[in-house]
Amino acid sequence: MEATPTGLALPSDGHNANLPDPMPTAAGLWAATAPVRDLTIVTSRMDLATLRDRYPFGPVIELPPQCEVYDFTRSYDPDRARSSEYGIGRYNEKRPAMYTTALFTGDASAPRDIHVGIDLAAPVGTPVRAFFDGRIHLTGINAAPGDYGGTVITEHRLDDALLWALHGHLSHASAARRAGEVVKKGDVLGWIGDRAANGGWNPHLHFQLSRLKPAVCDLPGVVAARDLARALVDYPDPRCVLGPLY
Repeated sequence: MEATPTGLALPSDGHNANLPDPMPTAAGLWAATAPVRDLTIVTSRMDLATLRDRYPFGPVIELPPQCEVYDFTRSYDPDRARSSEYGIGRYNEKRPAMYTTALFTGDASAPRDIHVGIDLAAPVGTPVRAFFDGRIHLTGINAAPGDYGGTVITEHRLDDALLWALHGHLSHASAARRAGEVVKKGDVLGWIGDRAANGGWNPHLHFQLSRLKPAVCDLPGVVAARDLARALVDYPDPRCVLGPLY
């Protein structure tokens, strides 16, 4: 989780006036083409705002009808009482004092504590499924404390452009998939890992989209405030494929 993007500012949202709006509009994040760093990045050909209207995406985890939506903007207590083993962690959320391992604390003047994926809490062993047809791009085990543990990145072609999806905090067995394997919507990609396998976190999936082709089996799941605007372009809101989770 070492790379950090930079770039342009986006509008403010309601629950945190210091952060850009996590949900794009029809004229939003995909209206302009990002600087080309790789010929296979997703470009403005993909209409983010209407993806779910045009593609029959499936769930990555089967959630119960009512799910707690976590709020980590004030504090984080891994031992807090929870109403269920299922829950949702928000995109574009500043999470002070949550990321304390060496992976995140290299620059004290610019802490990486703004989340650019969506978390889906679920019991250990819960299957994690492909949201759409595609292929395995990369798999691996990010073993550092606080990292992703078992990780699977898939590649999907939508609107004649490519989009990548990272699935983190999986079991180590999930990393056995081979790059290039074809997957269909609903296929099991892996399973929710326990603390020993997932970087030391309460069991959950970190799901993150990327417009940029990952060169290694990793993406920056949290970024510093100075890098946020570019990150929200490079790593768009997963609700464009997962639906209105909150």
